[in-house]
Amino acid sequence: MKLKFTKMHGLGNDFIVIDAINQAVSLDPATIRRLADRHFGIGFDQLLVVEQPGKGGDFRYRIFNADGGEVEQCGNGARCFARFVRDHALTRKNTIRVETACGIITPTIEDNSEVTVNMGVPRFEPAEIPFKAVQRAPVYPLRIGDKTIEISVVSLGNPHAVQIVPDIDQAPVTTEGPAIESHPLFPDRVNAGYMQIIDRTHIRLRVFERGAGETLACGTGACAAAVSGIARGLLDSEVQVTMRGGNLQIRWEGKDQPVWMTGPAIAVFEGTIDL
Repeated sequence: MKLKFTKMHGLGNDFIVIDAINQAVSLDPATIRRLADRHFGIGFDQLLVVEQPGKGGDFRYRIFNADGGEVEQCGNGARCFARFVRDHALTRKNTIRVETACGIITPTIEDNSEVTVNMGVPRFEPAEIPFKAVQRAPVYPLRIGDKTIEISVVSLGNPHAVQIVPDIDQAPVTTEGPAIESHPLFPDRVNAGYMQIIDRTHIRLRVFERGAGETLACGTGACAAAVSGIARGLLDSEVQVTMRGGNLQIRWEGKDQPVWMTGPAIAVFEGTIDL
C-alpha cells in the first residue's frame, strides 16, 4: 500500500499529516512506530489523520504519538491540521470546526498565515484529568525518587503536570520527565512541563511529552503552563511562551473561559511511502 503524506511542523514540533478522506488508510501501532523512526522511517513527533466528520464538525482529527498510541489533543498539530486542509483544498473556510477525541476545536487561519485555535475551557478537577487526588488544589506535591516536587495539574484535552523552575536550561527534563510521565497518580500518563517565569507576560517552557519524549514545542503544554500561572496569580491573561522551537501567544481570561493559542504552521515537504 502506498501512502501519501505531508511533513509539517509547528515550532519544530513535527508531524506527518495524512488525508484519510481521499485515500484508504489503515495503520497499526507497529507501523506508526516504524514511520516515526528518524533513521529508518519518515520521522515525526506525532501523526495526524484527517477524516470525514461525524456530527457537528467540518472534519475529524485523530492524533497518534510516535510510540503508536492515540491521544486526545495536540495544539501544534491543530494549527498544522488547519493549514493542511486549506492548502490541500479540502475546505475554503478560514475558521474550521474540527472534531477531536476531547470535543470540538475551532482553528482560524489569520491573514498573516498564523493559526489561532480555541483550545476549549481548561479543566482542573482531578477526576477529569485524570489525576489521583482527594480534592482539587492549586498545586500538589509529587514524590519523584528521593525528592518531592510541586506541580499544577490541568487538562487541555490531554493531561499536563507543570512545575516552576528557576532555569529551564538546567531543568532535569530528560531524566525526571519520564518518571513524571508514568507516575502512578496519572492513570493515563501525563505531559511534564517545566516553566521558567521571565515576567508576568513571558515564560520559557520545556515539555516532556507522553509517548514522544521532549519536543521542540508543545502547544497544549504552552496553554497548560500559561493557564497554571494565570490561575495562581503569577501571570497576566496574555502570555508569550518561548520554547526551543519558537514562540506561541496564549490568552486566557480566567474561569469558564476558553484558552486561545496563536502561532505558525509550516509545510516542509510532500511524499509517498510504500508500506
